[in-house]
Amino acid sequence: MASLLRQIVSGPRARHPEAGLDLCYVTDNIIATSGPSGTYPQLAYRTPLKQLVKFLDEKHGDQWAIWEFRAEGTGYPDSEVYNRIYHYPWPDHHPPPFALIPLIMGSMRNWLKGEDGKGENASSEKKERVVVVHCKAGKGRSGTVSCSYLISQEGWTVNDALARFTERRMRPGFGAGVSIPSQLRWVSYVDRWTKGGKRYVERGVEILEVHVWGLRDRVKVSVEGYVDEGRKKDVIHSFTKEERSVVREEKKGQGVLASAAQVVGQERDKRRARGKTSGEEKVPTNGMSTGESIARVEEEGALRKARTTYEDLQEEEGGGDIVFRPKDRVITPTGDVKIDFERRNKGVSGLTMITSVAHVWFNGFFEGDGPERDGHPLESDVFEMEWDKMDGIKGSSRKGTRAFDRLAVVWKAVGDAERSGTVITMPEEGEGIRDTKPADWRGGEDKDSDRDLGEEVESLASAGESRTSLTRTKETESIRRGQEEREKEVEGPGIDAA
Repeated sequence: MASLLRQIVSGPRARHPEAGLDLCYVTDNIIATSGPSGTYPQLAYRTPLKQLVKFLDEKHGDQWAIWEFRAEGTGYPDSEVYNRIYHYPWPDHHPPPFALIPLIMGSMRNWLKGEDGKGENASSEKKERVVVVHCKAGKGRSGTVSCSYLISQEGWTVNDALARFTERRMRPGFGAGVSIPSQLRWVSYVDRWTKGGKRYVERGVEILEVHVWGLRDRVKVSVEGYVDEGRKKDVIHSFTKEERSVVREEKKGQGVLASAAQVVGQERDKRRARGKTSGEEKVPTNGMSTGESIARVEEEGALRKARTTYEDLQEEEGGGDIVFRPKDRVITPTGDVKIDFERRNKGVSGLTMITSVAHVWFNGFFEGDGPERDGHPLESDVFEMEWDKMDGIKGSSRKGTRAFDRLAVVWKAVGDAERSGTVITMPEEGEGIRDTKPADWRGGEDKDSDRDLGEEVESLASAGESRTSLTRTKETESIRRGQEEREKEVEGPGIDAA
């Protein structure tokens, strides 16, 4: 049963034909695997840690070491892998804080070339060394790092590196190994970083304006960034109604409401006409004639249909063009910036339903052409993105109903007078390279905060009211705890959240 569960969980990923484990050799010295576990219940469906260690010992002796990227925790203590493990964790489904890239690349290179990532000399016995990279599924984060190493250390092109990882990691016909748009953007950043001399300047980014074309109603717009060495992402700012300027309002006149009302009227006339000409009369149970009863029931059906039609028309008609300008300065801790969108529709239960989730990451150094300008990027620029190219839900392409059409972020780097930029260069061979603080291996530090479609969150209007009658789920509890901060958050142009 456990073996069957592991096969189901590994799904589209190729398994090693000899070991029967969820791992692959990207190259002769880079192994990618899903996150192993040594404890239940994860042991029932994850790669058994003991089997993985046994395989590596038999194939590579003591010449293997692990690089892990799990902000949610590895699932095992370091001692279970002889302490030959390097920690560079960041959240699932997202690109790495770019400041980690030189450290990861340098430590992997040092190990493979005979020096371990902390600068200690290797044993005199020469045997082909390997690095083992893993995240949770051994796909997005592991693929981003594997491709980055091939590009920056082995001279591969972006396309060749991505194609190799897909070929070795995925079963045929099951998509790309690295598929999340922002992770692919980071791989292209690594290529430019390599061509630009592997010099990176870490500076905070100030968000001056966020322009959104076709913004639908009930959309929350936020700016996020990495904290705690990249182990966590944090909301830096959520825009409020007071920070919103309407450039072009939603289409009026024969718009969505008028069209929906017209549909209701047409359906009502048809149903009532049918009720009056109905040849078969039955005794009504509600005091109305049979024809009136039929008309009433079918009219209610028409109303339900009209609500669906309203949503469809809303999708087609588009929203307003909006500019968000923060009242106070919004500065990200690092050069990595996330713009996040969440759309919610209110239900009669006092809760609102998440109907759209999308985000995008960019880095100010690279969007300011830092590698092409000898490490001196533009002080300000505009980052643009279309809805269809945004990151979806939990690493997928699903985003739900369209929340906007196009996005432009006006940003500037934080100047030296306010916060000096940190120049990060590629470590020299043999140089001692630190790893970062690991997450608790038992898990629980970084609960998956990414939302999903259909999750219910508390209505803004009901915040502070008695919640004893509300349905409590694991997904809604974390959202409720921060509800007070949401009372002033924007819900976009159009219908207000009363």
